[in-house]
Amino acid sequence: MAPKIVCVVGPTACGKTTLGVLLAKKLNGEVVSADSMQIYRGMTVGTAAPTAAEMEGVPHHMVAVADPAEQWSAARYAQTAIPIIDDILARGKLPILVGGTGLWLDAVVKGHGFAGGHAGGAVRKKLQERLKTEGIGPLLEELRRADPASAERLHPADEKRILRALEVYLETGKTITAHNEETKRLPPRYDAVWLGLQFADRADMKALIDRRVDRMVEEGLLDEVRALLRSGLPRTATAMQAIGYKEFLGVLDGTAAEAEAIEEVKLRSRQYAKRQLTWLRKNRDIHWIFWEKERDFARALQISTEILTAAGVC
Repeated sequence: MAPKIVCVVGPTACGKTTLGVLLAKKLNGEVVSADSMQIYRGMTVGTAAPTAAEMEGVPHHMVAVADPAEQWSAARYAQTAIPIIDDILARGKLPILVGGTGLWLDAVVKGHGFAGGHAGGAVRKKLQERLKTEGIGPLLEELRRADPASAERLHPADEKRILRALEVYLETGKTITAHNEETKRLPPRYDAVWLGLQFADRADMKALIDRRVDRMVEEGLLDEVRALLRSGLPRTATAMQAIGYKEFLGVLDGTAAEAEAIEEVKLRSRQYAKRQLTWLRKNRDIHWIFWEKERDFARALQISTEILTAAGVC
């Protein structure tokens, strides 16, 4: 039997952090963040990472564990988070994964590992050099000969995944398609009970996102961006491409007014929330809890407890 864990998911600003803490306190659990930007140090304000006060004494893992100059993938996250989850289980506690990065959550729950190949290694560097000189056309054609299924599935503009598929084949001799087919037949590593939060009316979600952005600005988002740059973090770093950081670079450069940047952050955040919902709605196992005008956490905790009890978690 796969061990049981809980996954609290939903779009940005929907209240995942609060519900995760409430569940952990009630069910003797610990929180494992599954947010692709909250892993970075020095980015508390812009990523809405939980503060010590918001954690309420509940242990939180995978928050502020990485240098902003690093680039993390779903594979690296899973390799790091799975031992933590297993340790929580070994200590008789309940792992509660909280976050909106769907790909990372799926990687952990399935726990099958990723196709071989060493991203950033010699083969990848050679492929990137070829991309610069030859363009994506010849590389896609080479992939079509080796792995026609991947070549057919990938859009010609998806250079990153085309290079990854070629890299896997050139380094391992096995196609990424074959690897994916093999892992589909394997049972998941964990028996996850999925709890999803979202607003019944999307307009309420948009309004809450806008208020959150205003609060981030008040709490010093611009100063946080400035501090990251002063630390030597390159503007091209993955962390600096996060919503809220990229837009405020223009304010520091003098190429954008702060009011314009704030509106852009709000727009990008709303668009991101929509993409998160699109991804999560593919998961038919999610038990959705719908907010009305305001977020009623007492009600959400009651509903969640009933769901988890029925699933044998508590």
